Amino acid sequence: MAWDVVPNDPAIFREMRECGLTVAGFVTPQGLDACHAAGLKAIVHDPRCHGYNWTSVDASGARTNLASLVAEVGKHPAVFGYYLVDEPGVPQFGGLAKVAALVRELAPGKWPYINLFPNYANAEQLGASNYTSHLDQFVAACHPPIISYDHYALMNDGSLRGGYWLNLEQIRDVARRQRVPFWNIVLSTAHYSYREPTDADFRFQAYSTLAYGGQGLSYFTYFTPQWTEHPGPRDKAGQRTPVWYRLQAVNRQVLKLAPTLLALTSDAVYHFGDPPAGCHGPPENSLVAGINDTNFMVGDFTHRDGARYVMVVNKDLINTRHCAPRFRTPPRRVQYMSPRTGQLAPFNDEPTWLAPGQGVLLKLEE
Repeated sequence: MAWDVVPNDPAIFREMRECGLTVAGFVTPQGLDACHAAGLKAIVHDPRCHGYNWTSVDASGARTNLASLVAEVGKHPAVFGYYLVDEPGVPQFGGLAKVAALVRELAPGKWPYINLFPNYANAEQLGASNYTSHLDQFVAACHPPIISYDHYALMNDGSLRGGYWLNLEQIRDVARRQRVPFWNIVLSTAHYSYREPTDADFRFQAYSTLAYGGQGLSYFTYFTPQWTEHPGPRDKAGQRTPVWYRLQAVNRQVLKLAPTLLALTSDAVYHFGDPPAGCHGPPENSLVAGINDTNFMVGDFTHRDGARYVMVVNKDLINTRHCAPRFRTPPRRVQYMSPRTGQLAPFNDEPTWLAPGQGVLLKLEE
């Protein structure tokens, strides 16, 4: 998904689909036809679902507003959900709970979309003493069908923000406990002290999220904002930039893997070498017992048909690294899913070399 309100222009929607996006982002009622024609879904952006003082919501007025909006667009095939708010604090959860409940009642199956702060937000922003409490209070109040959060970790000095991995751990934990999917909003436009994402950066953000069991990726932003001179995927003149092609490249890979990824349940996540803060090494029942390099992390999965998979990610953003996992129970056969074809093939020779930030999805056959 692109994190942006999308202009009602059929050419823009077609270009977004060409970029490998599946959810256009935030679409006004007037843009739904063009969105659908391009093969995209939409999070509806309209004051009737987001125009509230969230600390003081009149439930009767909100019902009238939502009923009007759902009557207008609720049966439209492009509608995926309704945008409520970005980065609320605990004092806003009560009002959000009222409107989220109305969306679930009036538009069954559609998401009341709320995006949460990252773990580097301060206590005043969170409205809670710590991040875990913020997450738990959100879930208890709003009963979300999805947990969405943002975390921008690619810093100008070439470093990775220290809490990136911990945030994935924290979100995965609450998502598993609540049995809901999670989405990660990652960086696609340089701003403030964040760098312009490279090909490796895009791969890293996508594959690290997927290895943690994430089922959605959002990009901040698709259109270059007026307040930054750094190019996003689409510049201020409406032209594609090199960032657009980097974004397209990683999206094309994810789309090939998506049918399988959406059938997987995350069982474990672990790191080799010195685990990042808040993370850990392989547990006693991990599928991968060891690996030839300390720059890898692994996610273990079970397919709905019972098959076991692992995703291995090269955390190095500079160097290609050879991937030779040692499995706790040696499988009869190891195949990798090609990110170019979506088909299984033997995991040997060239595919065992992972580009910077690259992940590989392996199927283990007993």
